Amino acid sequence: QVQLEESGGGLVQAGGSLRLSCAPSGRTSTIYRMGWFRRAPGKEREFLASITWSNGRRYYADSVKGRFTISRDNAKNTVYLQMNSLKPEDTAVYYCALESYGSSWDYWGQGTQVTVSS
Repeated sequence: QVQLEESGGGLVQAGGSLRLSCAPSGRTSTIYRMGWFRRAPGKEREFLASITWSNGRRYYADSVKGRFTISRDNAKNTVYLQMNSLKPEDTAVYYCALESYGSSWDYWGQGTQVTVSS
C-alpha cells in the first residue's frame, strides 16, 4: 500500500504562484510515475503533469505547459507542482496521484483546493 500526503493549496490572486507538494509513503519501491490532476466544479478530472520515477521524464497537458512545472526531490521523496501565472480558470481541487508498475493511477491523495481570484 502507498499513502500520498498533499499540501500547498490556498487562495491566490490571478498572476500569482503556488507550489503543491506530495509525499508518498509505504511501498514506494513500486512507483512507476507520479502526477498531478485537477477537477474544477462541474468539469471532468483533468491530467496536468507527470514525472517518471526512474528517469525524471516529464509530461504536461497543453493547458498548463509553460506555466506549471512538475519536479521531484529525491532526498525528501517528494513531488512538487510549481504553478505560475495562475488564472481564475485554474481554480479546482488538485490531486496528486501515483502509478505503480503495471497499473494505472492506482493511488490518490486527498486533494487540495486551489482558488485563483480575479
